[in-house]
Amino acid sequence: MAGMLYLVATPIGNLEDMTYRAVRVLKEVDLIAAEDTRNSIKLLTHFDIHTPMTSYHEFNKYDKADYLVGEMLAGKNVAVITDAGTPGISDPGYELVVKAREAGIGVTAVPGCVAATTALTISGLPTRRFVFEGFLPTEKKEMAQVLDRLKGETRTIIMYEAPHRLKKTLGILYDALGDRRICLCRELTKKHEEGRLSTMAELIAFYENNDPKGECVLVIDGVDERALKEKEQMDFMAMDIHDHMAFYENQGIDHKEAMKLVAKDRGIGKRDVYQLLLDK
Repeated sequence: MAGMLYLVATPIGNLEDMTYRAVRVLKEVDLIAAEDTRNSIKLLTHFDIHTPMTSYHEFNKYDKADYLVGEMLAGKNVAVITDAGTPGISDPGYELVVKAREAGIGVTAVPGCVAATTALTISGLPTRRFVFEGFLPTEKKEMAQVLDRLKGETRTIIMYEAPHRLKKTLGILYDALGDRRICLCRELTKKHEEGRLSTMAELIAFYENNDPKGECVLVIDGVDERALKEKEQMDFMAMDIHDHMAFYENQGIDHKEAMKLVAKDRGIGKRDVYQLLLDK
């Protein structure tokens, strides 16, 4: 009889967030597939778990998945854990689940921490509808496609980012999405947890004089649906340039960013917008 695959969530900071069920499952399975065994041994030692481990990470996720499926087909129960949070959410796990299901192996989850939803709930931004984007792609063409899609996204947007890339990413998001409300959450569940709710521009200004620390979750306000619908219905080229500017500024968008958006709507440069405003 084939074994079972368990996706076990682990704490994202505070060890007290480890569930009783997670501890029990990790003690009872035959093998633990860990993203980084050096990191996971600290967690297992803390909870007196002595189950054998094997590495399962981004760089061996296909070959090791075949091995783990073979172990489960031989009757062993396998648990997957990552360095923090839930396997498969911007962490290894998805490929193994696919292969396990293809092989007819049962898959279940032991729920727990997810940084994305933890940040969303404390952000102060709408929680009814949201979209998780994980990390922005590093390849320019793919990144541009993602950002272009997000410009019209009405749901709250959740992203992950590493501290050493945060400043660059904030600049990219500001240029692509405008000066939206954003909550930057870092060090979640840890002693120095922070949820900084501000605007993109304010956050960029803050980090000009402060170095980012800790893994970050960015929770970004979606586009206002009513404003988006109004924009789609408007003939901007037929509008007076001041009315066009007012359309954006009445939404709380600053003058400089409004000029950039007007220029894009009309297919002209910002200098042209500036000159039209002067002429009027």
